[in-house]
Amino acid sequence: MKKITRQSFSNRIVHGVTAFSIFTLFFTGFGQMPVYKRYMLNEVPGFAWSADYGVTLWWHYFFGVILIGVGVYHVAYHFFRKEFDALPKRGDLKDSWILIKAMLTGKEEPPSEKYLPEQRLGYAFIAFWIGVMIITGIIKSIKNVEGIELNNSLVFWTAHIHNLGFFMLIIGVVGHLGAFIFKANRQLLPGMFSGKVNACYIKNRHCYWEEGVKEAKKAIKKSGKDPEKECEDFKH
Repeated sequence: MKKITRQSFSNRIVHGVTAFSIFTLFFTGFGQMPVYKRYMLNEVPGFAWSADYGVTLWWHYFFGVILIGVGVYHVAYHFFRKEFDALPKRGDLKDSWILIKAMLTGKEEPPSEKYLPEQRLGYAFIAFWIGVMIITGIIKSIKNVEGIELNNSLVFWTAHIHNLGFFMLIIGVVGHLGAFIFKANRQLLPGMFSGKVNACYIKNRHCYWEEGVKEAKKAIKKSGKDPEKECEDFKH
């Protein structure tokens, strides 16, 4: 099975660190409430620390800094390389509906670029709420600094927006993972670990991704096979 690179090493590292940071922030965020002690998670071997407010707060701050760092790196990396293919485009909402409807009904999908339209929308949704969480999290952290007093209204709304962002981010993550319920999307999953995706999958489904299609044809030709015949009966 011929494969080509779809996700760079940088993208895979950013994706992995971001996912782990968000999961840890969810876990430690819940730890700020007496949830774990109430449901006796702290009595599970190795989780005694989960009911310690000071410990969960420290880890929450630590992974918050990690998330900010990887976010700044991600934005700077793609900005200076002028790589904006993951950003939403005009018509993505309509195209997402057409694509999802095709997957649900088993009909032929419309051709796509490197990223599917719903991937671009999902990326923007998650990125937006990560930004909200970071900004409100910084304000909440400043509030805890001794000698600094913030306006009560600001503190109130910051806390509520932070909580809203928490639930919206959960929705985004669930939606992101839920996309793999569709068989057609499962070929993309290995790309976030190995970086590589089946060449025929790219040629057939992402045919508007010129660079990817070019690499796919090259990889198939290198094996001594004809790209058109090789991918004719490929099913994703």
